[in-house]
Amino acid sequence: MKQSQANNLNQPHKAIALISGGLDSLLAAKVMIEQGIHVEGINFYTGFCVEGHTHAIRNQDKKKQKRNNALWVAEQLGIKLHIVDVIDEYKDVLTNPKHGYGANLNPCLDCKGFMVRKAHEWIIKHNFDFIVTGEVIGQRPMSQRKETMPVIARESGANDLLLRPLCAQFLPETLPERNGWVDRKQLLAFSGRNRKPQMALANEFGFQDYAQPAGGCCFLTDASYAKKLGDLWQARGNKNYDLDDIMLLKVGRHIRPSENIKIIIARDEGETNFLSGYRKRFTSLQATSHTGPLALIDGDASEANIRLAAQLTARYGKGRDAEQVTFEILAASGLKHELAVSPLPKDNIPADWFI
Repeated sequence: MKQSQANNLNQPHKAIALISGGLDSLLAAKVMIEQGIHVEGINFYTGFCVEGHTHAIRNQDKKKQKRNNALWVAEQLGIKLHIVDVIDEYKDVLTNPKHGYGANLNPCLDCKGFMVRKAHEWIIKHNFDFIVTGEVIGQRPMSQRKETMPVIARESGANDLLLRPLCAQFLPETLPERNGWVDRKQLLAFSGRNRKPQMALANEFGFQDYAQPAGGCCFLTDASYAKKLGDLWQARGNKNYDLDDIMLLKVGRHIRPSENIKIIIARDEGETNFLSGYRKRFTSLQATSHTGPLALIDGDASEANIRLAAQLTARYGKGRDAEQVTFEILAASGLKHELAVSPLPKDNIPADWFI
């Protein structure tokens, strides 16, 4: 790879740092900046990032600070952040992971390799020198083990242009270290799942209010979300999905009474407002006689299924104890009609309907 033009003029060497928004990527980039490296950040948007989606929607989360943690990290570091949409490219990583899934539907090893590969393509295109990640040996069961870290470097094509500052003392020297761009002695020897060393380093650098150190940044590691995604694939008979699918899996109660229908019922006013944006795509139900949530029907909107969806939705509104609840039914085509139903008793809702 060509050295950057800036280096030929005795300017700082340049690194791109993968910024997830978590504490580790913040510290890894900061360690490089402290060594005089010009660092810019890159964040790959897959659609599955946790970053503020649900707490920006639900009423119960209104007090939580709404921010994009990757942007916040870049602001703390005073660096430029490149946000790259990889939603379409990522589909093959998720649906056909060479190294399989973790505990849920998380293809962590393939995912990390994909992102490092994209970063490697980026540094070649933009004339940067190397790549920095916040990986720590022993922190993640799939992608962050001593035996899998070389796999990521090799399969991504980055090889020894990939530097992990937080655990570099446990790994072979990289090109930036051998060439003297980076002082290996100032790199770290973090390992394991204990985040206290990272928190101590953050305190030393003066960082506060960072994202929860042990928090994941991907919905695919969440058992509940993974179950909903698996159900979606099974119902469709394939692993196709789009951005709307990804978003809808994050919101509402998901109830599947049969293979040909899923009902999504909002859990509060915030979710009702969000799901309203999908009324042109799905048949929707909204109670008119009582206050209650909006519901969407994904699948066969037959008369029988609409009636069942209304009975279920009535159970979660103010009319749950009423003899009848009246609904406005709006088809995706725009046709409307009214329907009055009796709420389905809680004991009549099988537990295995809930996804």
